[in-house]
Amino acid sequence: MEKPVLPATDAIRNEALRLGFDAVGFAPAHLGPEVRARLDAFLAAGMQGEMGWLADRAEKRAHPQALWPEAISVIALGMNYGPEEDPLSILGHRDRAAISVYARNKDYHDIVKKRLKALARWMVDRWKGSELKVFVDTAPVAEKPLAQQAGLGWQGKHSNLVSRAHGSWLFLGEIYTTLDLTPSAPEVDHCGRCTRCLAACPTNAFIGPYRLDARRCISYLTIEHKGSIPEEFRAAMGNRIYGCDDCLAVCPWNKFASPAQEPGLIAREDLSAPRLAELVSLDDARFRALFSGSPIKRIGRDRFVRNVLIAIGNSGEPLLRMAAEGLLSDPNPVVAEAAAWATRKLAEAPAL
Repeated sequence: MEKPVLPATDAIRNEALRLGFDAVGFAPAHLGPEVRARLDAFLAAGMQGEMGWLADRAEKRAHPQALWPEAISVIALGMNYGPEEDPLSILGHRDRAAISVYARNKDYHDIVKKRLKALARWMVDRWKGSELKVFVDTAPVAEKPLAQQAGLGWQGKHSNLVSRAHGSWLFLGEIYTTLDLTPSAPEVDHCGRCTRCLAACPTNAFIGPYRLDARRCISYLTIEHKGSIPEEFRAAMGNRIYGCDDCLAVCPWNKFASPAQEPGLIAREDLSAPRLAELVSLDDARFRALFSGSPIKRIGRDRFVRNVLIAIGNSGEPLLRMAAEGLLSDPNPVVAEAAAWATRKLAEAPAL
C-alpha cells in the first residue's frame, strides 16, 4: 500500500525537525503596517545607537517582499539553545567572566545557516521550479514578528521571542519561498501582567513594556558599541563581558525549556566561567585562537579586553589591579582608558 502524500507544510516540518530544528511554522511573506511603525518610532528616537544598518535597510526589514518581491511564503524556524544551568549564577563570582549563553560555543549563524541550506536543498529537489532564499539575522529580516506570525512564539515585554515550549532560548532563521504554503496560526501574547524581564535589567534599558533603548542595553554596550563605555553603566555591568541574559533568564516561561542538544550550542567548559585574569592578558593572536568559530571573535581583541577591564574594575579584587595596570599604556586608547578606570576602582576597593 502506498504511503499517503503529506501536505507540503507537514513534509517540510518533518524534514526540518529531522535536520535538528526545534520549532517550525509558516506565514505569508507580508507583515502589517504596525511592524514598520514600531521600527520607525525606534529609529526616530535614536534608540538604535551605532547600529546604522537598522536604518539603512528599514524598508526591506519591515516588508519581506521589499527584500525579495517574488516571495510568497516564509518558513520560520527555531533552534533551541537553552542553558544547562541558571546563567545568572555566574554573576556572583566576580573574578570570573559572564558570557551570554548564546556565545559560549560556536557561532550560531553558521550552525543555523547550515541547517537552513540543507532544508533548502531538500525543498528545491522536491518542488522543482520553486525558488527560495535563506536568512539568519545578518539580513534585513523582521525575524521576531515573522516568527510570531508563524506561530513559533510571541515578542515578550523584553522585545525578544518567547516560546511556550522553549522559553526565551530560540535562535531564529527563515526561508523565503515562492511556494504558496498554508500559514500556521499566529501566536498570541502570553506575558499577561508579568514584568519580571523589565525589572531585571541592570541598566534600566526598557523605557516601557516592549520598548528597549539599545543604547542602555549591556548587550549593545559590550558588543555593538565601539568606543569607551559610558561611566554611568559600568558598575551595572558587573562581570558581564559579552552580552547579557538577565531579562531572558528571569522569564517564567523558561520553566518549560530544556537544555540545547546541538553540540555546537552547548557551552564550552572554558567559556562557562573563565577567569578575568586570563582573559585580560590576551593579545590579538591569542584572542583569535581562543574564539575561533565563536561570535565573540567579531568584536576584536580591543573591544573584548575593554569589557574585561570594566569587569575587573567591578570585581573588588585587589589582586587583579596589577593586570589592569599592565594595560595602562595599551596602544588602543579605549583599552588604556578602561585600564585606568579599573585601576582607580580597585585602588578604592580596600576602603569599601
